[in-house]
Amino acid sequence: MPNQRPRVLSDIDALKALAHPLRQELLTRLQRHGPATSADLAAEFDEDRGATSYHLRQLARFGFIEEDTARSSGRRKYWRAVPQDVRLPHGPTDPETAAAADEVGRQWLEGADQNLAAYLSDREAFGAFASAAMHSFGGTTLTAEELTQFGEEYIAFLSRWYREPTQASPGSRHVSVVFHAFPTPERGDAS
Repeated sequence: MPNQRPRVLSDIDALKALAHPLRQELLTRLQRHGPATSADLAAEFDEDRGATSYHLRQLARFGFIEEDTARSSGRRKYWRAVPQDVRLPHGPTDPETAAAADEVGRQWLEGADQNLAAYLSDREAFGAFASAAMHSFGGTTLTAEELTQFGEEYIAFLSRWYREPTQASPGSRHVSVVFHAFPTPERGDAS
């Protein structure tokens, strides 16, 4: 993610567009592996080409992907993910926006859990990457303002390491980075 302002998804239509499971998969594929055509993606996901094209256009409509004009030629259109710091809204929102944001967050978390489980079930297959991988669980005591600053510094750090899939060094592979920073519920907190 190049240095840019965070994109907080408070637009209900953008949230609904992103909440569609196939669109999530298409976006994730483009983020991890770089540009592809609707025909390539339809074959990869065993989906109808017309439906795949429609879902890609919806992702483009809301600014999650764009046409890769340098690769496209004639009717053969390549799509690429738009590098951006996408965030879900926090704080008070209307019930419909909150429900859509919760669904997108649930899908993100479910995808991260599935990736971690797949990795842990066969980590030897990842060779040097298994030795380089890190898992950590910790915590600290912060004010709300410090928590905000902590999160922003984390995103800035991650952004410094961002690389487009097409610009990656030889031997690189996509690395999942999952970050959660939230107040730890205490006994007696509202359920």
